[in-house]
Amino acid sequence: MFESHLTTTATFRSAARDIITNYELAKNFTDIRNLKFVVRNSKKIMAEFICRLGTPAGEIMTRVVEAAGAGEAKTRLESEGFRVFAVASAERGLAAVALPFGAGAASKKNRVKPNDFLLFNQQLSALLRAGIPVLQSINLLKNRSASSTMRDVLANVEDKIRSGVPLSEAFEAQGIFPKIYSASLLAGEKSGALDEVLARYVEYLKRSVGIARKLRSALAYPLFLLAASAFMVAFLTLYIVPRMSDLFKGLSTKNSLPEVTIVVLAISNAVTQNIFWLLPLVLILIFALVIWLRTPGGRLVLDKFLLRMPIGGTLIRQMTTAQLARSLSTLLSGGITLPDSWNIASQAITNLELRRRSQSVLPMIREGRLFLESLDNAHWMPALALDMIGIGEKSGSLKEMLDEVANFYDAESEVRLEQLTSLLEPIILVFMAGIVITILLAIYLPIIQTISSGPFAGKR
Repeated sequence: MFESHLTTTATFRSAARDIITNYELAKNFTDIRNLKFVVRNSKKIMAEFICRLGTPAGEIMTRVVEAAGAGEAKTRLESEGFRVFAVASAERGLAAVALPFGAGAASKKNRVKPNDFLLFNQQLSALLRAGIPVLQSINLLKNRSASSTMRDVLANVEDKIRSGVPLSEAFEAQGIFPKIYSASLLAGEKSGALDEVLARYVEYLKRSVGIARKLRSALAYPLFLLAASAFMVAFLTLYIVPRMSDLFKGLSTKNSLPEVTIVVLAISNAVTQNIFWLLPLVLILIFALVIWLRTPGGRLVLDKFLLRMPIGGTLIRQMTTAQLARSLSTLLSGGITLPDSWNIASQAITNLELRRRSQSVLPMIREGRLFLESLDNAHWMPALALDMIGIGEKSGSLKEMLDEVANFYDAESEVRLEQLTSLLEPIILVFMAGIVITILLAIYLPIIQTISSGPFAGKR
């Protein structure tokens, strides 16, 4: 009896322990499940934001903050004593805190001419190297600037600096300057070497403006030839040929007109008789084409077509490589990290197709891939440029090698540009000369035919 009681008690205690153990396990499982739910939701809610801050000591810095939203990040930083200039999602990178070129205020203000912008930065760099303070330098250049647009911009910049806004923030607020400029100024403010960073940017700007000048001057003569030839063809077709049509009608009663004369007369009569609706139609089509080419889809189609041109496509790739390499070198020399430098420099690529291919580079850099491997994945940069960048990356001299790449492809693009212009000029001349000769033959062949078949044709 006593043994049976002990057995029952032991069984009861064992069952109680099992119940308690199962309860604790269930409770722990619920807690773990709740914990996972909280962690999972916190990952969904929390996000990283890149913030441009002003410290109480007057320094400009960039900081990454995790918060549920941009407002919470700004509130938290202001409570810590920082002055928040800009907050942007980390997915957009450092370039997100700088306004794009021509955006914002650019829609309401006239843009600054590249030559005026270059002259201003050359003078500002010289004044800063001479030890003149930033505010005094801006005031001097504002009073001496010959451009009214530049004077208005500098007046606004001066007011912002007097109110305590940093130089980079003051220029960024104008909304008419490229991202690389505001990023370079920010890097100079952070490093304390604003004059050196600005001098490097001036060299970059000189090369960019110089390439643009050479491109315009190289294409000016072919465009002039095309316009002059088109004017001559229009003059012959719309003015000379219609006035010769009565003579041709008289000649056609005796002899049949040559085929070339019949075709030219038909085209000339069709154009002159319908000029009042053909001309507006052509103007509308040209206007619609220009509007379509300004859309992203139309611009992308045009850029793809330009890349397929035999010499023009190679020229575009080389010029883009030189510009991109020089931009990256300028930004890296200012102390900006490689991902942020690429994010800023790649958005300055003017060819939309090359910019589209370059979108895969930044995620690969952030994943820790080699810069060479990331660039190779874009499938547009010349092989020699990739080899030079790879050597610079492995040797730790990426900035210097990027400068070499930019200088090399600047020279290569000049050679390609000369080849393109030397090829365009004879093509335009031969094509338009062929049209002019065809019209002249259509005019003179019936006259020559009539003279040769006249009463004096058989006499010597």
